[in-house]
Parts: sequence; structure tokens; C-alpha cells
Amino acid sequence: MSEYILGADAPPVVYGEKDLDAPFWEAARNHELKIQRCQDCGKFQWGPNVICHHCHSFNLGFDKVSPTGTIYSWERVWHPHMPALADKVPYVILVVALDDDPQIRLVGNLVGDQQAPVPIGAKVEAVFEDHPDYTLIQWKLV
Repeated sequence: MSEYILGADAPPVVYGEKDLDAPFWEAARNHELKIQRCQDCGKFQWGPNVICHHCHSFNLGFDKVSPTGTIYSWERVWHPHMPALADKVPYVILVVALDDDPQIRLVGNLVGDQQAPVPIGAKVEAVFEDHPDYTLIQWKLV
């Protein structure tokens, strides 16, 4: 995508290669969505951890999931907490329940008209916003 939703001056995503969420951010750089999954019981989990939230296995990996979901919740921001975003208001932050596992919910910004109605349960698709050192996952209505 050629235009930043929140602008090039938005605070960057910082992670190290040994951070638990590094595979998520590395997948985003490749325009893929990967979520941590237990290799023993097969359950997805978010946020990443060293142990499975379900069966307590340590055998965890990251698996590719469909970059689609539904709007679970949202907020239209009029008063941002970061000065770098002051000229971007209003903008809409979404909580998206993933299609592959609705218990997994990711946060991102809505692409498009920031003052349009935002229907709970509407279908969305990931949009990958490339910055020089990281990629953000944003969402657009489909």
C-alpha cells in the first residue's frame, strides 16, 4: 500500500528477533498473517507465550491464517494520546475476530472513510502497510 493510514510519523513497531511476537511481525513484512499455534493440541493463541494456554505444551509455532475476519468492536479516536497522531483524527481502531479462529482478536486501524458508520459483525480483510523497518496490519471493509 502506498499511503500510510496514520502517517509516516506514527510511532514505529519495535521488536527483536527473539521476542515472542517476532514471527508475527516477520510474516507481516511478507504480507502474511501468522498466529501462534500449539503443535500438539492445534489451538491458536494470542498473545504469544512460551506455553500453550490450552494444553500447557511448550511445542508452539506460528501458522499462516486467512487475513480476514469480522469487526468485534471499534472506537473512533478524536483525541489521540500521541502528538504524532494529532493531525490524523478522527481515525477508527478496530478489534477484529479472525475467521480462522474467532477467539483470536487483533487490533488495527480501519482503511477508508473515518467518519462512516462502522457495523459490528462486518467482514474485513487485512491491508499491509509497509514502513521502512516494519509492516502494520490494518483492515478494510469487504
